[in-house]
Amino acid sequence: MGVLLTTMNNWLIFLPPLISLAGGFWVFPYILRIAKAHNLTDVPDERKLQQRPMPVLGGAAVFFGFVVGIFSAVALGIPGLGGVLPVLLGGSLVLYVGIIDDMLKLDYRLRLLLESVTLLGLVYGSGMCVDSLHGLWGVGDFSWWVGVPFTVFGCVGIINAYNMVDGVNGLSGGLCVFCSLLFGSFFWKAGETGDALLAFCFAAALVPFLLHNVFGKRSRMFVGDGGTLVMGLLVSWFVIRVMNHDSVVSGLPSAGRGLCYVAMLLSMAAVPVTDTLRVMLGRLLRGVSPFRADKTHLHHAFIRLGVSHSVTSLVEILINAVIFLFWYVSYKAGAPVDLQFWLTVAVCLLLVAAPYPVLDWIERSRPETWARLKRLAARTHFGQSAWWLRLQAWLDSGEED
Repeated sequence: MGVLLTTMNNWLIFLPPLISLAGGFWVFPYILRIAKAHNLTDVPDERKLQQRPMPVLGGAAVFFGFVVGIFSAVALGIPGLGGVLPVLLGGSLVLYVGIIDDMLKLDYRLRLLLESVTLLGLVYGSGMCVDSLHGLWGVGDFSWWVGVPFTVFGCVGIINAYNMVDGVNGLSGGLCVFCSLLFGSFFWKAGETGDALLAFCFAAALVPFLLHNVFGKRSRMFVGDGGTLVMGLLVSWFVIRVMNHDSVVSGLPSAGRGLCYVAMLLSMAAVPVTDTLRVMLGRLLRGVSPFRADKTHLHHAFIRLGVSHSVTSLVEILINAVIFLFWYVSYKAGAPVDLQFWLTVAVCLLLVAAPYPVLDWIERSRPETWARLKRLAARTHFGQSAWWLRLQAWLDSGEED
């Protein structure tokens, strides 16, 4: 009987994500109607891909489902949730900042300042920062005088990577679901129930939004800056938890015994991080601000080619999965820590950074090849398929244009 109760308690962790899923589905239509009633929309311009104004409060629906799931876990008495308060407070703050940004278009310097303040609060509220590289390049632990600014700088980068990659339906949310499921599995294996629940509940809360965002028509809503900033903050928290010198890695192989945590984390968020770094570097080389919006992300090249939004998102998620698998194989094959890192960087450059300039060159220099690729891309549009229309009708039921 004792073994049975222990097993039931172990599997109890999967109930809160189901509650997050249900909460997200329940609240979504209410948030959508609020956004429409108050004209909280993303208006098309020369750099946007949508054809009409779209509601942008999807992040609020996702965060509601996430919080409901976490509160249910607390109510169920699941252990390991003592440290979630700083994450929930930080998430609430960046959600609020993002919604204001969607409405008023904050100056990017003010937004970066608010993100940095939020991360400082998260660092000092949790008592953790990135203060070790776990053996990469021979670097172990280092002081908080180095760790705190390093953490804030790196995590602001992660937050804005998820924000900047949010350009087609399902992309940022799908990448975050993929990353959250990997982190949840990692924390579950390490016995860190609280962080596993954070990851699984957030992934589950994203699912209702993704379904409406990809398949809906009248019920489609963008996640908005509020949603992408929360995504980036959650991923940043998971990175801090893994890289903190006395954190969850204590129950798993250390880098000194073969596992390169930096390479693993890069492979988990390979597409948003690599694509954003390439885009920002390209802007700097052209002499413009790295925060000046344009259409030079990888997904822009796919859309110009004629690939559908849904397939563009799926391809980029699959690219991220291939990079993670590549890192995992290199780790299991016994590659040294530094080699794991450089191999992961190389495959990120090959699969994420290289395709945009290659496609851009083909479009400009090989019109016949470009035309053939466009004919193939035309086959990726499934919007009129019977199964798609049935799912769309179910998601749109009760909503008016």
